Amino acid sequence: MPINASANTKSDRVPLTANRGIAVFSIGVMGFITANLIPLMIVALVEDLGVTESAAGAILTASLLVCAVTCLATTRIASGPHRHLLGRISLIAMAAAFGVAAIAPSTVIACAAIIIGGVGAGGAASVGGAALAALTNPDRVSSISGLVNRVVVTAVLALIPILGTHMTNAFGIVAVLALATAATVTWLPSSPVKESSVNEPPEKDESASATTTLPAGVSAKRLTFAGTAFLAMLAVWAISEDSLWAVLGIMGSEHAGLSDQQMGLALSASTAGGVLAAVVLTALGSRVSRTVSISALLILGAILKLSACLATDSTIYLILVIAWNTTYAATFIVLVAISAALDAAGRWSAPLLGTYLIGSAFAPLFGTSVTASLGYPTFGVIISGISFVLLVPFALVSRLSARTEGAYRHHSAAITTTVIA
Repeated sequence: MPINASANTKSDRVPLTANRGIAVFSIGVMGFITANLIPLMIVALVEDLGVTESAAGAILTASLLVCAVTCLATTRIASGPHRHLLGRISLIAMAAAFGVAAIAPSTVIACAAIIIGGVGAGGAASVGGAALAALTNPDRVSSISGLVNRVVVTAVLALIPILGTHMTNAFGIVAVLALATAATVTWLPSSPVKESSVNEPPEKDESASATTTLPAGVSAKRLTFAGTAFLAMLAVWAISEDSLWAVLGIMGSEHAGLSDQQMGLALSASTAGGVLAAVVLTALGSRVSRTVSISALLILGAILKLSACLATDSTIYLILVIAWNTTYAATFIVLVAISAALDAAGRWSAPLLGTYLIGSAFAPLFGTSVTASLGYPTFGVIISGISFVLLVPFALVSRLSARTEGAYRHHSAAITTTVIA
């Protein structure tokens, strides 16, 4: 018997269109932008407001932690029917807060506004992560999202020094971008909320199975366990990766004899490497299994991290740093794809940035403490070991995400066939 099209028991993921892409990728950029612009924001705070570098770092750390907590706290809203409202409110709040920070007459007001801006950024990150999961082909859309993020951030990083690294530019540009992004929220794909048909009583189940078609042999509890474990592992991975980033300059100078000019080249080339990684993964799409990809990237990343910590030649160190950062960018993109494929409503991709930032916040302390007490080679063994420890569980969750995505596609195709019949 044909089923009325309005009785869409499991809403489909929607294809990527120009409008959806602009909305999803733009709000994703805004969720990440504070973390990406931290070096320039610190300079602006120090030069314009006269605060110390440590104070500036503490202010931005507080903003990132607020962002992370807000992202995690709004996950349920972002993956539900009020996604658009949350996105619009978050972006407007972010624009207002950073706008105040850009023109604030006092240091106290500016610092308070920056921290409050983290609330808006967290909501934007949650909505962006959840909306990404609503698009078909998680591998390709996560790659495109990573590419857009890298390109936009690279452009802003280049623009701010040209205009002058001041509060009006470092925070004002972010405010303008947030306000412009708020106008695109209406194009975001809606959450795949289950609709009940006339002859079907509404279900009370609010578990993962309410928004996700599960493959045979996979229960909602198992999926929830896998998603929760994935987020916990992501936080550990963030500590491993960002702790190396935190000591990169000191280690390059003390251990490998890297000059300031060479370090600048390494950071610039690393950004370009991230763009290259995103382009390659976008071109590959789903033609390479994400389980194979994440396994290979974790192994390569572990080797490069250990090698960088052992390198004593400046040129070799430079090459290793660029290669590692390129691998890191590719790994992060694949991890986003895994989280998006686990659930179409974005239950695991929505809190992705918040979880990552919580791990990232502890990275500088971890990196400096371990290197100071145990030395760079031992530090390399530890952070590369973390990648190897995470290899198997990440691969298992990746396999589950592929099965879940496949079951979802099969179910959607069955519904389409029934409706047409």
